[in-house]
Amino acid sequence: MSAQKKRNFQIEAFKHRVVVDPKYAEKTWKILEHAIHEIYNHNASGLSFEELYRNAYNMVLHKFGDKLYSGLVTTMTMHLKEISKSIEAAQGASFLEELNRKWADHNKALQMIRDILMYMDRTFIPSTHKTPVHELGLNLWRDNIIHSNKIQTRLLNTLLELVHRERTGEVINRGLMRNIIKMLMDLGSSVYQEDFEKPFLEVSANFYSVESQQFIECCDCGDYLKKAERRLNEEMERVSHYLDTKSEAKITNVVEKETIENHMQRLVHMENSGLVSMLVDDKYEDLGRMYNLFRRVPDGLFTIRDVMTAHIRETGKQLVTDPERLRDPVDFVQRLLDEKDKHDKIISLAFNNDKTFQNALNSSFEYFINLNPRSPEFISLFVDDKLRKGLKGVSEEDVEIVLDKVMMLFRYLQEKDVFEKYYKQHLAKRLLSGKTVSDDAERSLIVKLKTECGYQFTSKLEGMFTDMKTSQDTMQGFSATQSADTGDSPTLAVQVLTTGSWPTQPSSTCNLPAEILGVCEKFRAYYLGTHTGRRLSWQTNMGTADLKATFGKGQKHELNVSTYQMCILMLFNNADSMSYKEIEQATEIPASDLKRCLQSLACVKGKNVLRKEPMSKDIGEDDAFFFNDKFSSKFYKVKIGTVVAQKESEPEKQETRQRVEEDRKPQIEAAIVRIMKSRRVLDHNNIVAEVTKQLQSRFLPNPVVIKKRIESLIEREFLERDKVDRKLYRYLA
Repeated sequence: MSAQKKRNFQIEAFKHRVVVDPKYAEKTWKILEHAIHEIYNHNASGLSFEELYRNAYNMVLHKFGDKLYSGLVTTMTMHLKEISKSIEAAQGASFLEELNRKWADHNKALQMIRDILMYMDRTFIPSTHKTPVHELGLNLWRDNIIHSNKIQTRLLNTLLELVHRERTGEVINRGLMRNIIKMLMDLGSSVYQEDFEKPFLEVSANFYSVESQQFIECCDCGDYLKKAERRLNEEMERVSHYLDTKSEAKITNVVEKETIENHMQRLVHMENSGLVSMLVDDKYEDLGRMYNLFRRVPDGLFTIRDVMTAHIRETGKQLVTDPERLRDPVDFVQRLLDEKDKHDKIISLAFNNDKTFQNALNSSFEYFINLNPRSPEFISLFVDDKLRKGLKGVSEEDVEIVLDKVMMLFRYLQEKDVFEKYYKQHLAKRLLSGKTVSDDAERSLIVKLKTECGYQFTSKLEGMFTDMKTSQDTMQGFSATQSADTGDSPTLAVQVLTTGSWPTQPSSTCNLPAEILGVCEKFRAYYLGTHTGRRLSWQTNMGTADLKATFGKGQKHELNVSTYQMCILMLFNNADSMSYKEIEQATEIPASDLKRCLQSLACVKGKNVLRKEPMSKDIGEDDAFFFNDKFSSKFYKVKIGTVVAQKESEPEKQETRQRVEEDRKPQIEAAIVRIMKSRRVLDHNNIVAEVTKQLQSRFLPNPVVIKKRIESLIEREFLERDKVDRKLYRYLA
């Protein structure tokens, strides 16, 4: 089948001309003009809208659109001028009501007129780029009513006056305000902004500037912030009720600037009620309000953070440098923890857990804890106190909380290796005297330290626990080899300690009583028989003993004493009295330890199993000691401790510090070698920076010490100086 030829159809107009009445346009416009008058005069019910629409349609169709459009503008302008006079004539409160009523009427009239002229709106107006009917009606209202000389200023003043009255506590007609503001917004955002918003913001700034000045003169900081918060909320509520939502940010900015930003420094530093006072008195609500208000202004939170940091640093500095506080290490650390808890709670409840505030708190604590060189020792003593007796009967969860707090303080320490030294000493004493509250708590703390500082930090601490377990097994084996019939000979419990794991104790020789020596030799023979290649040396300064003693009138007691005290008391089996010199000669106990032991045996009330002449608190080299026949105690078991300072004495402190410094040397050297091995060539300043970075998790190395270690490595030919630049070092493979 062949393709059919495509045909184009065309519809043409009639050939004869349509003759239009020359007066047609005039007549039709008169009908439409009359209708517009009737609409404005509220007589629209008698009009035939269908007929009016057809008339307007025909006018546009017959090319009289221009006449229709210009006639509409003239008629509406005339009516609006009449309306303007009526609004101007309204007095007082009826001014806004009249304006609102006429605006509602104008809108209704505009709707009807737009319906009648819909065809013109759709065809003629777009093709001639004229303003659509509805928009035209709004523009004419704007120009003839809102921007008329007699209404414009009066309208603005009336609106601002109403806002002012509402701010001063009066109740105003918010519905009417909403309608008038909505009218300004409907007339275009520029009308709303120029005719109301800009003057409104200026007046508001003046109002709040004056008011905030009055408030700050008569209120304390807390009350002032309440008033500022209330004003801010009022303005936001005002926007939600009758202003443009876009005005919210602008008016809140004005309130924030005038009430907060312009008075920030004065508020935070206000005497007896400012930020420091709030922090001291735990005023969470006021602090929270300050945080929420200040965060709205530039540098607000920075200002709070700055003052808070300065306050915490000053308080902390007083705490760690006050000689009174330093007398009791446990109380010292407890106060640090209380201070941390207090500020943690403030940051949590008032400062929205703000990370920047948390960081500021941490840096403040790190600053002042390290001002006291004894902080590592005191924290270890605090742990010692808690793990000896402080956590008895406390639930596991609470133990964990205490240990976590200790770890938090530990993180702030720059000299973590010093803490390790003391902690090792204190742990050793706890384990050897069996005074630890719970092995689980001890191990839990070691796990935390391991997580924080790595395996190297805790390997020796774990070795101490291993030794304690091995010693139990060894003692079971030893007991099994001894015949059951040992009679009255002493029973021995030995803890075998690996030299490297335990804190090095200067081994002091001491003459043990003959009865004890025999049992010790038996154990030595057993141990060396089961382990080859080992050497035992008795640490008599670390042991304890239980002695049965009979006093006057046959009174019997069991005395729990140290090994040194046992050696002294056993001498009185064969003599009723002995001089200090005789005791020293017989026992060979070091003088400082001997004096402490005699002090605890003869000078402590209720524990004085010996009598001293002359009676005094201190031990002299010419003193004589007697067995105290009259000793009595209501307890069968009497524990006699050694008089010992809880904190280290000055010489002991120096010795510990020296040991720490010695231990640091190889660590610094190892770090230098590691760095130089990878870099090959490096200048002095960069080596110091790298070594500090690598070691700061354990301690902060002194640049002078680093320099000395570099010199030592150069001497031992690990490094060499560059021939040209003396500050440049090279690694020697």
